[in-house]
Amino acid sequence: MSENINENNQATTVVMDELPNSDGGKDEAAKATEAEETAPLNAKEEFAEFFKTALVAVTLAVIIRTFLFEPFNIPSGSMKPTLLVGDYLFVNKPAYGYSRYSFPFGLAPLEGRVWDKPPARGDVIVFKLPTDPSIDYIKRLIGLPGDTVQVLQGELYINGQRVEREAVGLKEMTGPGDYKSTVMEYIETLPGGAVHRIYEQSDYEPLDNTPLYSVPDGHYFMMGDNRDHSQDSRVNHVVGFVPYENLVGRADFTFFSTNGSAGLVEFWKWPWAIRFNRLFGDIDPVRLAAEDGE
Repeated sequence: MSENINENNQATTVVMDELPNSDGGKDEAAKATEAEETAPLNAKEEFAEFFKTALVAVTLAVIIRTFLFEPFNIPSGSMKPTLLVGDYLFVNKPAYGYSRYSFPFGLAPLEGRVWDKPPARGDVIVFKLPTDPSIDYIKRLIGLPGDTVQVLQGELYINGQRVEREAVGLKEMTGPGDYKSTVMEYIETLPGGAVHRIYEQSDYEPLDNTPLYSVPDGHYFMMGDNRDHSQDSRVNHVVGFVPYENLVGRADFTFFSTNGSAGLVEFWKWPWAIRFNRLFGDIDPVRLAAEDGE
């Protein structure tokens, strides 16, 4: 029995040893093809490959930026304490559907919005400035179409009802030129349950007593969280009411933040400049109604 097994193994070995030699021409052709495929590219071919790769990358970036998420950075302190100078954030483009301002340079031939979804009170929104659509602004949505909005002695009134605010305490705020000032921080709760923080220099600043604003249909009333240092819908000749069409998207989260001592590309300075506690921070307000299941 053992001899038969050995003989079978030997026969098998012989057959397998003969297989490579049974079709030598095919093996040589395969080797030639493999050699051609692994041959180094010349300069022209390398440039063509680089161009194709770059074109694909740019196309994907434009698609993502146009239809999904667009990066923005914060150049001013009008949204303190929610957003700081040097924050970089992503804006959710499909959050409210698309308008012509969703596309680069506003060139898309769209009227109004498509796949539109109404924004929620308390959202932080990037929009095109009504008086100059080439400029992007970021503020918090305070007044919806049909609302009345007014500020009296620093306190916000929506539809005749005073908006609740709870004092947190005094904070030191650094402004342009490293100018430091003391502000009061409040927790404000908007109608519908959106909770967020605001700064007030005092209740007697120029924008702390306003006329009664009636928000027209298809428009929104925006305010900065740094209430005494924000040009927003209270300033008619600059911002005023913001048309629905001008909304670019909802600010969702920060992905990078620097204290100003290093730029986005100055990576060698990042360890001392990055605000690590602000990376991937959620910008959406807490919503009490949602937590209560209402």
